Amino acid sequence: MRVFLAVTLAFWATFSSAQDDEIRGAIGAQIEAFKVDDFDQAFTYASPLIQGLFGDSDRFGLMVRNGYPMVWRPDQVRYLDLREIAGNLWQRVMITDQAGVVHLLDYQMIQVDGAWRINGVQLLPPPKASA
Repeated sequence: MRVFLAVTLAFWATFSSAQDDEIRGAIGAQIEAFKVDDFDQAFTYASPLIQGLFGDSDRFGLMVRNGYPMVWRPDQVRYLDLREIAGNLWQRVMITDQAGVVHLLDYQMIQVDGAWRINGVQLLPPPKASA
């Protein structure tokens, strides 16, 4: 029984790590596309719902530049925890912008045809400074 449990836990850890890497890879690839203003490529990492809301990569790019400038031109990107909430996967990302301001964002991720896509981003309240 212990061997079965150990094998099951090892399998789950490997699966979970691969899923984490794929999700972080999709977010990272979109951010890299934003850095070079390749909004066509960045748009491919958005879910069909997001693509339908904006219609094309130009409108999507305009929204990102105006609403999420820290994502468009980040200085540093750090991936925090991946959580499941009410059946949805949320990847928390800490982005430091060009001015050194830290932003926390939650990316909702979904699988579409076997690939991870971004289904929404929530800008969270700023982290409290430690004293």
